[in-house]
Amino acid sequence: MIFLSLFAQTPCDEGRYASDVFSDFVKTSNINYGSNTNWFGGTTQLTMDFYEPEGDTEPERPLIIWVHGGSFIGGSKTDPDMVEFSERFALKGYACASIDYRLGFFPFDSANAVKAVVRAVQDLRGAVRYFYKDKQTANQYKIDTNKIFIGGSSAGAITSLHMAYLDDVCKIADYLNDQTISDMGGLEGTSGNPGYSSNVQGVINGCGALARYSWIEADDVPLCSIHGTNDGVVTYNRGIVDPGTPLMYLDGSRMLHERACAIGLEEYFYTFPGEGHVPYINDAQIMNITVNFIRDFLVKQMGCDNAELQPENEALEMAYLYPINDCEGNPIDEECTSSSIAENTNVPFQFYPNPAQNELTIQSEELIKKIELYNLIGQGVMSVECMLKETTIDLSSLDSGSYFMRLVNANGAVSKSEFIEITK
Repeated sequence: MIFLSLFAQTPCDEGRYASDVFSDFVKTSNINYGSNTNWFGGTTQLTMDFYEPEGDTEPERPLIIWVHGGSFIGGSKTDPDMVEFSERFALKGYACASIDYRLGFFPFDSANAVKAVVRAVQDLRGAVRYFYKDKQTANQYKIDTNKIFIGGSSAGAITSLHMAYLDDVCKIADYLNDQTISDMGGLEGTSGNPGYSSNVQGVINGCGALARYSWIEADDVPLCSIHGTNDGVVTYNRGIVDPGTPLMYLDGSRMLHERACAIGLEEYFYTFPGEGHVPYINDAQIMNITVNFIRDFLVKQMGCDNAELQPENEALEMAYLYPINDCEGNPIDEECTSSSIAENTNVPFQFYPNPAQNELTIQSEELIKKIELYNLIGQGVMSVECMLKETTIDLSSLDSGSYFMRLVNANGAVSKSEFIEITK
């Protein structure tokens, strides 16, 4: 019985994962984990930097794969926040990988931005598969594939969220049609290591967002989010992502928090009141709070509830008063209802103004039979019938927010769905 009780102990009994139990780490740079076609038709070799505790003898280690920010046009695996996260969590006993992924898109519009997100997700999946493959072959990295976590900052967080919660092509039908997704290699992608799993056990969201918060479902993996209320790039609530060029509307961390609370998903949310985008990069105290909050989330995922978790100083202890723990929100169940919004680019049209207030003018080269508006979960909110090439519709009955609009012409052909924003 004594023999069994000794082996019933967890690594957290010795402080691992809850504190810095290692004095140094080892970094292996520029490991190739795959390749894929980039946005301009060339080939990008995909590399990562791997961090592990120096002198570690643990045969199965949890892994965090970090994904850098940069609006999908810049940034790298050596960005300061990715390096600091990797180094600090390696000292706690985690293996960490900071990855590069395919960057760039043009023109700068919502459709190409979505393609950039899909490419990044495909590359992240390829990186996850790399470690599953290693586990079943050389086992060089000593990873416990039952404890792989993904996360990042800004665009990296957006990538991680979409990998975790965009699990069916029908969910993205309003952005890209099935043929486009297929031509890109599907949601799983072809970035390397085919045939292996890309399953993960949790997501770390540093100031990111998801296209639709309703994509999160009750049986999805746990979520840890950090966000500033005055984020002007990726909004805290719902809004347009604007890294300098307005791109697309996304649901920020507060919306994801409410969705998780409403459906009972395990989720941890830390708000920095008054702070802007990725505030932990240039503020040591905010970085300490962020690291410790992520640490607490991960320790729970390790099954180490017995770990003693202490703030590092009094200021940090006071800061722990600010996490938002309330669970208010309306559960919205979506089983790909948006797939009912058909797409056919053979019905061109234009509309203005956008954003609109109480009226919207629509013009088409063909007779418009019907104008349909949908909310962001695919529910029809307005249908106007006419037989005109130009008409103005009344929007006064609709609330402020984001919607999709499509046209049906006299022959029954359906247009591509377009975003419209209503502000009042």
